[in-house]
Amino acid sequence: MKRLLLGAALAVGTLLSASASLATELTFWTWRQEDKAEYEKLFAAFTKANPDITVKFEAFEATSYNTVLSTALAGGKGPDLMMTRTYGGIESLAGAGYLMPLDDTKIPALKGFSQAALASETMRSNKTLYAVPAASQTMLVIYNKEIFDKNGISEPKSWDEFIAACKKLKAAGIMPFANGTATAWQNETIVSALTSSVMGKAFYADLMAGKTDFNDPRFVEAMTRLKEISAYFPDGFVGLDYASAQQLFTSGMAAMFAGGSFELANFAKQNPAIKLGIFAAPGLKADDDKLVGLFYDSGFAANAKAKDPAAALKFLSYAASKDFAQPFANNLNNVSAVPGVTFDSPLLAKVAELNKNSIAYMTLVHFRYGEPTGSNLIQAGVSKMFNGQMTPQEIGKSMTDGLATWYAPFKK
Repeated sequence: MKRLLLGAALAVGTLLSASASLATELTFWTWRQEDKAEYEKLFAAFTKANPDITVKFEAFEATSYNTVLSTALAGGKGPDLMMTRTYGGIESLAGAGYLMPLDDTKIPALKGFSQAALASETMRSNKTLYAVPAASQTMLVIYNKEIFDKNGISEPKSWDEFIAACKKLKAAGIMPFANGTATAWQNETIVSALTSSVMGKAFYADLMAGKTDFNDPRFVEAMTRLKEISAYFPDGFVGLDYASAQQLFTSGMAAMFAGGSFELANFAKQNPAIKLGIFAAPGLKADDDKLVGLFYDSGFAANAKAKDPAAALKFLSYAASKDFAQPFANNLNNVSAVPGVTFDSPLLAKVAELNKNSIAYMTLVHFRYGEPTGSNLIQAGVSKMFNGQMTPQEIGKSMTDGLATWYAPFKK
């Protein structure tokens, strides 16, 4: 009898050992170091549903992530799964063959994603998707509700109302805007956050159709209005860096901040007592469309040489599901690209509502595929305009001429 029991125990041990040897550990790389705890919860939920697969989180500095990732993949030592950039940011990895091609036969949930979301992770040359879109970001105006209420200011409906609100705040001894432009990329964000409604949907449609360029009077008007409203930025704003501008806003010294929805969680963390509101900067007239600038900033991809492709696809299917996206939205304060996700945060719910009337954050979405990039051109142009070295018309010409070196619709 003892021999039988010993034999059974050995058999069970052998089975458990075999089962353990068949388990797959997938490695996941990201630049979001601060999100480790929440991602590990998401990975644990995935493993609970897929006991034979575990996912190991590893994060790198955001500024070095692209280099670290591409170097590892080129050397055949990259992760099984990774967070990817979007638009031009994914093309170098996809073009080199490092990423697993995806479609809705491999991941059926992709059928429900918006075309704009899918385009953010699609290679232009072969029209192939290489990542599950993760989150969108929205360029808009964030404001301190208590300051607005105390000064009898409501969300402006026209440009004149916008300027009047700025004048009223300044007269009350309050900085209307906290924004500074010493950090180069901030010169680009304020264009989308403050002038999308001034440019309008028709200009954006004509630009994308190749019917116009940045010399268009509608773009020049937008730059003119940007220069006008910069009079309500802090004194010396051209020397004010990003971190200092954030502190001006969260400390309550300034009423508004023109930027992205990605600021909301950080502002609330810096000052938990602050009451935030958001709105789309208005157009010239009250009945103009009030537009935000929209872009997708990340996705989830699999290594073309993942150790277990089937397991990697299981994870990407999970990332495309509401089981992943709902906690991703609520716990990481993201507007998920997965359709049907709701939001515990009223602010995020409003962001999602504003997204229904938007144009692309165009210099990022459409003009980062060659050199010079639209981002570099607009950042330099706006900086020079604020320093009195370039006019709105000259920004438009610089944008058009610079992009014409690689962007076919602008070539003469």
